[in-house]
Amino acid sequence: MDNRTEPLTTREIEALSRRIDRPIVLVGMMGVGKTSVGKRLAAALGSTFVDADEEIETAARMTIPEIFAQFGEPHFRDGERRVIARLIENGGNHIVIATGGGAFCNAETRALILERTISVWLDSDIDTLVERTARKNNRPLLQGGDRRETLTRLREERRPDYAQAQIHVMSNDGPHTRTIDTVLKGIAAWL
Repeated sequence: MDNRTEPLTTREIEALSRRIDRPIVLVGMMGVGKTSVGKRLAAALGSTFVDADEEIETAARMTIPEIFAQFGEPHFRDGERRVIARLIENGGNHIVIATGGGAFCNAETRALILERTISVWLDSDIDTLVERTARKNNRPLLQGGDRRETLTRLREERRPDYAQAQIHVMSNDGPHTRTIDTVLKGIAAWL
């Protein structure tokens, strides 16, 4: 990876964008910043941004908490897999997709992402995840329990899956521009 501390120049980002030949998929825990980083990353690359969770809600005409409550997690994961496959298939090479926290833990979804995209694991420490997930009350897996305990458990359970992503970037407190630059440098090194 590029170890320079200064960010990539506009010209370097434009050159990188021309080299990208497949979708970029952001994976990682809920609250890590996949959507906010993904929007800015897509803008920097001149790409389209899509949030898989929003696409799932649109397709189901229900919120994710409603899907979990009415049909359960296995049903949700099946729909999630199908939506992500459609986004990868139809999105072209210039799309950035933010996935839900558990999407990459599904073996079929993970295999598809690893084969057909550039996968980026956005990682963060537990304190940051606790603080960020407290901002919204729409996380079914965080309902009815200790947030820190649940996030710690999920992070450890999911780590082996996330670790299979081609690129690993820490996303902690601080400006998103730093995280985006690290992602861009990681993609450049991977290509």
